[in-house]
Amino acid sequence: MKAMILAAGLGTRLRPLTNDRPKALVEVSGQTLLEITLQRLASFGVRDFIINVHHFADKVIDYLAQKKNFGFRIEISREDVLLDTGGGLKKAAWFFLDGNAGDPFILHNVDVISTIDLSRMLQSHAENHALATLAVQDRDTSRLLLFDERNELCGRQAGRDATADMVRPATKVKALAFSGVHVISPRLLPMISEAGVFSIITAYLRLAGQREKIQAFRADEYYWRDLGKPEHVLQAQIDVAKNMLQL
Repeated sequence: MKAMILAAGLGTRLRPLTNDRPKALVEVSGQTLLEITLQRLASFGVRDFIINVHHFADKVIDYLAQKKNFGFRIEISREDVLLDTGGGLKKAAWFFLDGNAGDPFILHNVDVISTIDLSRMLQSHAENHALATLAVQDRDTSRLLLFDERNELCGRQAGRDATADMVRPATKVKALAFSGVHVISPRLLPMISEAGVFSIITAYLRLAGQREKIQAFRADEYYWRDLGKPEHVLQAQIDVAKNMLQL
């Protein structure tokens, strides 16, 4: 199985931790976010990775070389200009279209830590014949995705009180927060018509408006934390110490 780890961001919210390193090399309980993500994905059978890099890119490359890629096949997608999630995936599409291109792959933010059961998520993706499956939770965020009664993407909303931006009609809508973990069918890749710098959510919404199936996977029961701020990293370390999270 293959996966892409999104690690190119500037990590501005993580400063001062990212003053001298990329966010991928910020540590939680002595392990880098990149190692945590690699090992977690490997526990679900992933052995082939591509990682996009930009901010302190050479430090990520040197780190992987020192660790001998942790024994995995790892390719690097260097971005001279930050391409955001959609542009980054589009640039790396060759990696997933090479070889056995029919199998779904995982797209995972490097600054997200969770216990989401990826085996169940992959099973749900296959059973629903989805183009993409997004791990979502019922929690507060300023960027909500809207799903219909079939748990298919139908719009988005900038907070609970904002006006819904619907891409197709739905009789019953649930607003959920995206977790930064995706399962994607490779057939999505040639359908990405956006170019340059763009969020993959933009492509998802356009395709959902065309009746393509972008499915929700409810992950409310699992531990999840965005490690975008220093205090979030500290809390994750506390959670490890309290055995709420195992790395």
